[in-house]
Amino acid sequence: MKVLANDGISKSGISDLEKAGFEVSTVHVAQEQLQNYINTHKVEVLLVRSATQVRKDIIDNCPSLKIIGRGGVGMDNIDVNYARENGLEVINTPAASSASVAELVFAHLFGGVRFLHDSNRNMPLDGDTKFKELKKNYGGGRELRGKTLGIVGFGRIGREVAKIALGCGMKVVASDHEVGEADITLDFYDGQKITLQIKTAPVSELIKHSDFISLHVPSQNGYLIGKDEIAQMKDGVGIVNAARGGVLNEKALLEGLEDGKISFAALDVFEEEPTPSVKVLMNDRISLTPHIGAATNEAQDRIGTELASQIISLLCK
Repeated sequence: MKVLANDGISKSGISDLEKAGFEVSTVHVAQEQLQNYINTHKVEVLLVRSATQVRKDIIDNCPSLKIIGRGGVGMDNIDVNYARENGLEVINTPAASSASVAELVFAHLFGGVRFLHDSNRNMPLDGDTKFKELKKNYGGGRELRGKTLGIVGFGRIGREVAKIALGCGMKVVASDHEVGEADITLDFYDGQKITLQIKTAPVSELIKHSDFISLHVPSQNGYLIGKDEIAQMKDGVGIVNAARGGVLNEKALLEGLEDGKISFAALDVFEEEPTPSVKVLMNDRISLTPHIGAATNEAQDRIGTELASQIISLLCK
């Protein structure tokens, strides 16, 4: 049985699949050549991340396919319902990268409140000649402790974000259309555990009371956060989007940064990805990463082994 991991898979995932008798290819096939490659090589399992699109043309014209797997959470690059209606299994790994994304959120938050993203741009340029001036510029940072973090979307990633926030001494308010309340368990090295219950509130309430807002929702029809929502936020709010481009209106974000309503923003995803707006990229109050939320060695290892486990379970019964 042949597996094409078109956007890559971890060595541990390959090893698990090969031990179960699968032939694994990690060659990257261009989108326009993908259908032909699958048919020529009789590929039964196609694994992708966010780069490869699996639409109706692939599903209709690749009869050898049995499983489509997404390494990660969101499956907006796959026609999931259509695939399942046509007898294909569609799998993903929603839990594998949650901790990695949550840690990136806090990397951005810590950097934002202490201006690290901008300081790291300017210290190499002017640190030797304008040290005192830079010290003054970046000396008015804030602490996260005691502040309120609003988490929009309280699934696996949102809950991991909440755990870190609580550990940092932050107050947490969450919002989710499907979740009314959730238990957050903090684990300690000696086996002790503390479980806290977080109740969710409407987004309209969350944005009014949060010092910082982190977005963790799937792709939307239209903006979730736009000009009207930003107007209702606290002055000096910080916003992090490590969810999906298009959830946050970047034009409204830039306007909010310009007029001081928003103190800083952090973006791991973009409306025009993979060619983000130059105005966004050049704004010195935005901390930027190139969609790397799940891109840790540990997360990729978990993704590979979880995909392998599901594939083996489905095809090696």
